[in-house]
Formats: sequence, structure tokens, C-alpha cells
Amino acid sequence: MRISPRKVRPVIALVKGKKADDAISTLYSVKKKASALLIDVISSAVANARRIPGMDASNLYVSSLIANGGPQLKRFRAASMGRASSIRKRTSHITVVLDAVPEKAPMVQGGVAATEDNKAKGRKTHVKVNPKDDRAAKKPKAKEPTKSKAR
Repeated sequence: MRISPRKVRPVIALVKGKKADDAISTLYSVKKKASALLIDVISSAVANARRIPGMDASNLYVSSLIANGGPQLKRFRAASMGRASSIRKRTSHITVVLDAVPEKAPMVQGGVAATEDNKAKGRKTHVKVNPKDDRAAKKPKAKEPTKSKAR
């Protein structure tokens, strides 16, 4: 795309993680050139996803949206005293990754995820209930104040 990645990234932050339809409707309200380009890119990604058998397009969300620098067009403009100053016309490589919305996670009771499949096969899946407990255990002990010698 013929736009600097620096101009695209703030617009990307608005739509990352949203459902594809919500992302496109959000971009319609943004008055930036980047929003029009991102509408085209996301719409194209949704159209490509529809061609996959068994894929529901209404269930897609923008899992990753990246704007990296592309090739630069180098031009020159006349400057004072017969010199030339360079102009770099930047381009972007915009990458969109759509993913299906995952199903709701099973209820966690006592640190073990109890699903029908796991119960049938006799498996236990351990899930950390509170990660803050580990941080408290690893907290270093406070140092005792050292006694200074009086002179």
C-alpha cells in the first residue's frame, strides 16, 4: 500500500481483536486514509475466508493486524544553492490474520477443567486458578538494615 506504516499503526490499534464486521464498521467512522485501505484489506481477507469449506464468515475476528515497511520510492527535489534533497515515498506491507471465535471455555472447579471428553478418557487438565499466589511465594526477603560504625 502507498502509505507509511507509521500512519497505519494508530488505526490498526482501533480494530485489532474485534470481530471482522465490527472492525469494518469502526473503520468507516475513522477519517484517515489508512482506514479506507484497511477496509479493503479486511474485506478481502473475509472474502478469502468464505472460500474455505465449513468456514462461517460471521464468526471471524481480527486476531493479528500488522503494518511493516515495504519498498521505498526514492525521489529528489531541488534545494537551495543547486543541491538536491531526497524524498522517500514509503509503502507498507499490511498483514491480516482472521481467526474463528473460540467456543466458551469449560467451567473450572478446583483447578481442574472438567470436560466431557476428559472425564470419558480419565484425564485431568490442571489450570492455575490465581497466578498472583506464585508471585508472592517468589518475593525476595527484605534485607535487614546494616549497622554503621560510629567514628
